[in-house]
Amino acid sequence: MKNIANLKWLLLLALGWFAVSCTSPKDILYFQDIDQTEMKKIEEQYEPVIMKDDKLQILISGPDKSIISPYNFTLSDNTSSGYTTSQSVVPYLVDSDGCIDMPGLGRMKVEGMRRVDLVKKITDLLRDGGLIKDPVVSVSFMNYKVTILGEVRNPGTYVMDGERNTILQALGKAGDLLLTAKRDDIILIRDVDGKQTHIKIDLTKSDILNSPYFYMHQNDVIYVPQSATRVMQGTAATSLWSTVLSSITTLVTVITLIIRFK
Repeated sequence: MKNIANLKWLLLLALGWFAVSCTSPKDILYFQDIDQTEMKKIEEQYEPVIMKDDKLQILISGPDKSIISPYNFTLSDNTSSGYTTSQSVVPYLVDSDGCIDMPGLGRMKVEGMRRVDLVKKITDLLRDGGLIKDPVVSVSFMNYKVTILGEVRNPGTYVMDGERNTILQALGKAGDLLLTAKRDDIILIRDVDGKQTHIKIDLTKSDILNSPYFYMHQNDVIYVPQSATRVMQGTAATSLWSTVLSSITTLVTVITLIIRFK
């Protein structure tokens, strides 16, 4: 009986090895044509633009704390110097018209602007209007996040660091693609001018490195489908495992009965 049990486990191990070995390197390698592809210089360095529903952290500093405090919406204030502000900042929400309302500056259109453009605009308004002498303005996104779903190790929504984040960095946040992922048919869901756009991305080709979709936009969604081949292999493997296990169980039962009545 001990030999029969050992034979059973050897067969199971052999089947497991066979299932794993079915994956071809061509199914999982990124940028398979990179040696033949001439890399093009990206003419315009990507910078995210402000969109509706964005949350902006706007910090204004200056030499006089009493003057700058109305411009910084904070939950608490633990500062003792005009050049230091609380980190518990209430964000400015870009409304449905693409505008924000700032105390002392009023309503301003910010949709479509780069972060550095808004910094310059606020700085000029404060300085040239005589509101604050030598203002220091900082603007950053508080909702720069992407959602990654499907065949990745850790699907979820991730807050991205910095402003120039690539699709590779986003997938890296999610622990990279699984072996079961379909690498040549990844779907990028992006809001463009208020309309949801679906873009298919092939990570087996190096074209993505020169693509406008290489860099992530805030609130992008990446969906990684399962490879059709892997689905078929999984179904076939499940069926095979079921058949083999049933056969082994029957064999063990028959041998047990033979030994018992011998």
